[in-house]
Amino acid sequence: MKYYLVAGEASGDLHGANLIKALKEQDKEADFRYFGGDLMQAQGGTLVQHYSTMAYMGFVEVAANLRTILRNMRACKQDIAAWQPDVVILIDFPGFNLKIADFAKSAGLRVCFYISPKVWAWNQKRVYKIKKVVDHLFCILPFEVAFYKQFNMKVDYVGNPLLDAVSAFKADEQFLVKNRLEAKKLVALLPGSRKQEISRLLPVMVKVAELYPDYQFVVAGAPSFQPQYYEQYMAGSKLPVLFNATYDILYHAHAAIVASGTAVLETALFNVPQVAVYKANPILIWAGRQFLKIKFITLVNLIMDKLVVKELIQEHCNVESLSLEVDRLLHDGSYIDEQKANYDKLDGLMGQPGASAQTAELIIKYTQNK
Repeated sequence: MKYYLVAGEASGDLHGANLIKALKEQDKEADFRYFGGDLMQAQGGTLVQHYSTMAYMGFVEVAANLRTILRNMRACKQDIAAWQPDVVILIDFPGFNLKIADFAKSAGLRVCFYISPKVWAWNQKRVYKIKKVVDHLFCILPFEVAFYKQFNMKVDYVGNPLLDAVSAFKADEQFLVKNRLEAKKLVALLPGSRKQEISRLLPVMVKVAELYPDYQFVVAGAPSFQPQYYEQYMAGSKLPVLFNATYDILYHAHAAIVASGTAVLETALFNVPQVAVYKANPILIWAGRQFLKIKFITLVNLIMDKLVVKELIQEHCNVESLSLEVDRLLHDGSYIDEQKANYDKLDGLMGQPGASAQTAELIIKYTQNK
């Protein structure tokens, strides 16, 4: 069968790559085209456009880049129409992908949405739109199924694909030596995969790192950027920026400062004590505080329904507050033990690996039985 996938950011590229791999294992005639990234491309098929040209965060950034976004959307629709896939698989990235879903559905194509939109957080009426344009919805967070079933949607809980990625990871035991990092305990800095995240968070992270000369801080670089992009936000700091090495960094880390997003859950799955940080356009933050219907912003805290990972948001994401939290992560044994105990409970809620294989099986089943 012909599969068209659309992923608009680094996490979607990771999940898309694992899904392509699983689809190939179950459908030997599988053919792929996609908007995605390097990880998906490594699995084969045709990369139409890289996600690095697509990811904009917040109202202001979206408005400023609206022409580019609309051009990307138009190109995606035209390519789908020309290729006529058996199924369109949309991976997260709801602002863009729900419009692609609308187009694909109106064109008579089957639409599957993998990693369901987080409409439970705000504007829950969007569920009715999703119900109209999506044939099958695949959830990766345990509490999402009950929410969507309230609206009589066709929804499946498939587990979380991060479990697949983490369980498949094979650590490089020579990683520290190869990168000359073996002299000090390592602290991971994960400033995100979008330009806006890196520009706002990395300068604060670097200033905090300077306060702990006895530790080796390492920046996990997103593969869609060059080293020069990071250097402009590091004020001359010589902290190493390592690309395509996030899991190796986390595997060896004693603590981490992490941009709120998928990486917070990944860090928890690696059992690394962490603090989550987030900065965005002030208008976006104001709107979020007015309209969001959730108590937390990180996946770990949402799944656990309590504060497990400290969240330093906007004005609270400053050198003083962040250094206090890092000090606890490095030196407060009881605090570290409590966070890790909560990680153990999180593991129980997340279930077992296999999300990619289960999702692939269901997509094939639903598409063949249309």
